[in-house]
Amino acid sequence: MFALISISSSQRIKITEKGFDFLQNPDSASELMEWVRGETIGYGSFGTVNLVLPKTGFRKSPLMAVKCCETGNSASLENEKQVLDQLGSSPQIIRCFGDDYSVESRGKFYNLFLEYADKGSLADHVKRNGGRLVESDVKRFVKSILRGLNFVHSKGFVHCDVKLQNVLLFGNGDVKLADFGLAKRNGGKQGRFEIRGTPLNIAPESVNGNVYDFPVDIWAVGCVFVEMFTGKPAWNLKPGTNIADLLIKIGVGDELPEIPRELSEEGKDFLGKCFSKDPNKRWTGEMLLDHPFMAADDDETTVPFPSTSSQCCSEEFSVSPRCPFDFSDWVSTDESISREDPSVVSSALDRIREFAFDEAPNWGVSGSWISLR
Repeated sequence: MFALISISSSQRIKITEKGFDFLQNPDSASELMEWVRGETIGYGSFGTVNLVLPKTGFRKSPLMAVKCCETGNSASLENEKQVLDQLGSSPQIIRCFGDDYSVESRGKFYNLFLEYADKGSLADHVKRNGGRLVESDVKRFVKSILRGLNFVHSKGFVHCDVKLQNVLLFGNGDVKLADFGLAKRNGGKQGRFEIRGTPLNIAPESVNGNVYDFPVDIWAVGCVFVEMFTGKPAWNLKPGTNIADLLIKIGVGDELPEIPRELSEEGKDFLGKCFSKDPNKRWTGEMLLDHPFMAADDDETTVPFPSTSSQCCSEEFSVSPRCPFDFSDWVSTDESISREDPSVVSSALDRIREFAFDEAPNWGVSGSWISLR
């Protein structure tokens, strides 16, 4: 049980046997309902995430989730809405049901309505299963992620923030990519030096050249693969390492994330195709789906996800860092690091040094998806 909070602008929804949808012309429908904001299930740098429930009648289970933030800080959510509208429907992409504005006691808010993932994120699933997954499960999740990215890339977009927290799971076994707030058109030029996504999953070309094109998503897939399999970030970092050290490690030299020894030979080769320093030599999502490691398993059917696991051991679970001083808590950010005179930077190392010593965003207040259930 949880309290319901009625908001001032009620959205009208049509309920059908196949589900529900927003009405373009509410007066023409016979089956209508109004929704209310329910339990808060998470928050991020954009705002909060709440359940959406019917105001009266119908079922008591959540209809969907709503992301909301003050209209003055809604650029990321509005970008997510635009990207999802242009992407269209896919079994591996979170579905968007629309948006609206509401005036509440705290001000004016922008609301984005999305599918509710009743089994949480892939990060939650890994944590429930003792902090790491067996190779066959890793393979299944990576295959779903690649299929989703294939669709996103075919539409000309780059996700830019592939990580465990942005892969959502459903009770029927569906696996879907979510959180497109940082997504952008492939090939679009960056006007300033930016950190898009999770620093631990950032690709070398993003550090060295401020480039965020299709291959950056593939590099991040490799990082997600390692984190699922080992329960630790792809980069083996020493205690006390800060963001500048991390970026130098990623962007300078030939060092690559360590490939787990326990993996099969095909799994190791697969990761090698993801972790090419040269983005032009990195395999595409389509190529990776044809890799021997992704060969069809005996049971290709969708497997429902249980809500709990007897193997849960949260103490052993390792997540991506959230700030320079706490690597266990780092999250994605869409904050930008601007440079007044780009001509001053003559190398990747100079760029990183400038980032490290100039005034930087307040990483400590960046939010994240935090499960409150």
